[in-house]
Amino acid sequence: MPTKVVYSTSATATGGRDGHSKTHDGALDVNLAVPTEMGGPGGGVNPEQLFATGYAACFLGALKFYAGQKKVKVPDDANVTVTVGIGPREDTGFGLDVKIKVDLPGIEKDVAEDLIAGGHKVCPYSHATSGTLNITPELA
Repeated sequence: MPTKVVYSTSATATGGRDGHSKTHDGALDVNLAVPTEMGGPGGGVNPEQLFATGYAACFLGALKFYAGQKKVKVPDDANVTVTVGIGPREDTGFGLDVKIKVDLPGIEKDVAEDLIAGGHKVCPYSHATSGTLNITPELA
């Protein structure tokens, strides 16, 4: 839990996976659709895409924060790819499978791996999913 909330946002969804979602400030306003792979019509955004997008951006931000503490310059073309899969769990309901690949061009392997591990420790998405998802970020 944060010691002090410095930013907060809200979004409302209607219609579930085949519906609509938007943030209260209007910055994000999307039609949602079940992917064809899950028996839906496709053609819209789905929660897994939103999660992957948010996690990728947050992870790169956390990695840059950690790198700043270590006085390491992260290259401008660094990128993070988060892949989010969804499927049935053995018990009941659905579960997520999350993979993270980090590309740090020009950074030595041992330094890059330290930055990835440090970013994973400080990333709030990684923290929120620890204990529920098995995520091991990798160097691309």
